[in-house]
Amino acid sequence: MNDLCADIGYKSINHYGEQLCGDHVDIVEPNDHSTVIVLSDGLGSGVKASILSTLTSKIISTMLAEGLSLEECVSTIALTLPVCSVRGVAYSTFTIIHLKNNETAEIIQYDNPEVILLRNDMNYDYPKTEMNIGGKRILRSVIDLQENDIFIAMSDGCPHAGIGTAFNFGWKRADIISFLEMLSPVGYTAKTLSTMLLDECDKLYNAKPGDDATACVVRIRKREPMNILFGPPSNRDDADRMMSLFFSKEGKHIICGGTTSSIAAKYLGKPLKASLNFEQADVPPIAEIEGVDLVTEGVITMNKVIEYAKDYLGENKYHEHWSLKKDGASLISRLLFEEATDINFYVGRAINPAHQNPDLPINFSIKMNLVDELSKSLKEMGKTIKVSYF
Repeated sequence: MNDLCADIGYKSINHYGEQLCGDHVDIVEPNDHSTVIVLSDGLGSGVKASILSTLTSKIISTMLAEGLSLEECVSTIALTLPVCSVRGVAYSTFTIIHLKNNETAEIIQYDNPEVILLRNDMNYDYPKTEMNIGGKRILRSVIDLQENDIFIAMSDGCPHAGIGTAFNFGWKRADIISFLEMLSPVGYTAKTLSTMLLDECDKLYNAKPGDDATACVVRIRKREPMNILFGPPSNRDDADRMMSLFFSKEGKHIICGGTTSSIAAKYLGKPLKASLNFEQADVPPIAEIEGVDLVTEGVITMNKVIEYAKDYLGENKYHEHWSLKKDGASLISRLLFEEATDINFYVGRAINPAHQNPDLPINFSIKMNLVDELSKSLKEMGKTIKVSYF
């Protein structure tokens, strides 16, 4: 094993006037050393296409999760999926990216636009082997991974963007590559890259997509640990042990909560410098402690982070907000969503007397729920989460 990991993000836009997307992305981890990403595109749009693409991706991912080889899965799908007698094309196309030990990527492609690989911020022409399974032409590639490799899989709604409006023949592959090469050096997350690519497609469609469009980005990066301290321990005698464990961990350190930051400042023997500068009206100001990367207020700030996290997993419309602001919630969001790969929570179970006021919408159970909700969202982002209670 190496210290690389995969940052995976995807986004879809629906055919104009349709409630359901005809594309589907499925991500499964059959074991600790394997990740399978399946992007499927159902024929046409709407309900039928959605069912076809969902079935295709689910069948592939389920078979792989049960230990069958990629070849068996591809053969089953290729032989199962019929070809439309009118259009002469498959009812569902698919792209599979199988990451093994974060060392190699096996790519299987059937009738979707070919996966783009950016290496050293430039398009990399990786080798492809052509196979014929059940009369269907399938491309297979095996690639040794390098840090900062970026894989972009997409449905044909992306290169079809702009047909008859911005372009005569759609958004050419070479132009999509140039667009991505321009963004690659900035270091955007996989989710942000997929969002920016789909936003550009939507513009080319004049916000009225003539086809479902999906982009799935896989970014290979080094592991980046992050540690969050949230709330004082239920037993005061555990404070030093909690602080010792927290500060001994590798990576950046974030402290959330007024009482918690006071305990940390005392443990470090450093002053706690509070700020009265409200960067955002609904998020309390941050503070500073020498030796700590970020100090924020607790429950209100964390609630805002969860709001951003849920949006990040969905439409990602708040990205421009939290990616630029300097309030506590935005700073935490950037650290957790964009930088961190492995996140350690140190959660104190002490009950804050100030939160027991019946007029306040904050109580102990809500505080614990915040940690659970944020942990769940971060896991959906592909982060490795560990929560320790004190």
